[in-house]
Amino acid sequence: MLVEAWLARAAAARPRLVALETPSGSWTYGELEHAALAGAAQLRELGAGPGVPVAIALPPGLEFARALHACLLLGAVAVPVDMRLPEGARAKVSAAAEVLVEEPLSAGARARGASARIRETHDLDAAAVVIHTSGTSAEPKAVTLTYGNLLWSALGSAAALGAPREERWLCALPLAHVGGLSILIRSAIYATTAIVHERFEAERVASALTAGEVTIVSVVATTLARLLDAGLRRPPALRCALTGGGPVPAQLLDRAYAAGVPVSITYGLTEAASQVTTTPLALVDLRSVAAGRATPGPPLFCSRVRIAGDGEILVGGPTVAPGALAGDGWLHTEDVGELDGHGRLLVTGRRSEVIISGGQNVSPAKVEAAIEAHPAVGEAAVIARADPEWGEAVSAIVVWREGSEADVDGVLALCARVLAPYEVPKSVSTRAEPLPRTASGKLVRRELM
Repeated sequence: MLVEAWLARAAAARPRLVALETPSGSWTYGELEHAALAGAAQLRELGAGPGVPVAIALPPGLEFARALHACLLLGAVAVPVDMRLPEGARAKVSAAAEVLVEEPLSAGARARGASARIRETHDLDAAAVVIHTSGTSAEPKAVTLTYGNLLWSALGSAAALGAPREERWLCALPLAHVGGLSILIRSAIYATTAIVHERFEAERVASALTAGEVTIVSVVATTLARLLDAGLRRPPALRCALTGGGPVPAQLLDRAYAAGVPVSITYGLTEAASQVTTTPLALVDLRSVAAGRATPGPPLFCSRVRIAGDGEILVGGPTVAPGALAGDGWLHTEDVGELDGHGRLLVTGRRSEVIISGGQNVSPAKVEAAIEAHPAVGEAAVIARADPEWGEAVSAIVVWREGSEADVDGVLALCARVLAPYEVPKSVSTRAEPLPRTASGKLVRRELM
């Protein structure tokens, strides 16, 4: 199936609307289309064309957006490179592409004829981007998403959260990962404004929110906590803070409620083009946040979720990358969870991270959520330690909140009240440095083993 090219459609409908706003400048949709056409002409000269993978090794910003949309206009496959990776890892990703963009594309005279040669439509079955997973429990892998995957994801997100014409979506997530990249793509599909920061800086993001410049922002639990620590209160234009990338502690939701910050919790994967389940805007109210009832919500209208016999979360629907489907037609996420009576998903952990202690299965994420409810705890990680009696002992690593006294006894007492005896940590150790996380904020548990 063919659809009108997203950027061309947005530029025709709203040429003067700011498409992309960054600390270094902004482009309207008319300007972005012109820049992308010029970039497409240069990419064609470098050998890019339909189906050709093009590595984009540029920092988040205007020039990244030019290169991305140049690829989409040509039908080339965009391969974002995470500039925060070590040089060797970046080179490995780039080597898999046929064309490498590591300098801003230029607007040469030969670009003027590019409009006659671009693709006016997108084939929903064709490959659009290759995104590498964050690699929290294994080496990153390449995931190919089609135009159809991206379009259905945008439609599903809009059904849950709305897409008003005045939308201004702030992205301080890496554009090399699906959570950040999808904001650029969705904004073009909606013909709304994307605000891109090169990196997350709590004071800068909090300032933009407080000034009423932002209607929706994508964060992870750790960055939401940092915004609240920076004094964020009652941002006037914010419809919701879309929060994912891992469990969101109830204590953090309470803090968000007290600060007047509405939170929509989302669960998603690269292989499903970002969101799978999201708290609908109709249910994003401060009362539900205050009661700790916020969950990732039901699946997007276009997605299907079921729980396998062993507790694994399975995902189906048109957002799932074709290459990620197993023989049974489902994406096997390797995440473990359950659905409540209203069809809302509760993610309890990774199947590969389940701790078997004394013959009992223990979810590290569940124990971490209990520990992080202690007011002195900034963040926590739970891992397995080899133990002659238990086989694997539940072991906690705690980073105490700045200015708080360490309270190991209090943490253990809290766990004993809310967890089963076999889930209570056998040991609690203190860590001075922040826990290791990916660029998108996910805990890298293997580095703590």
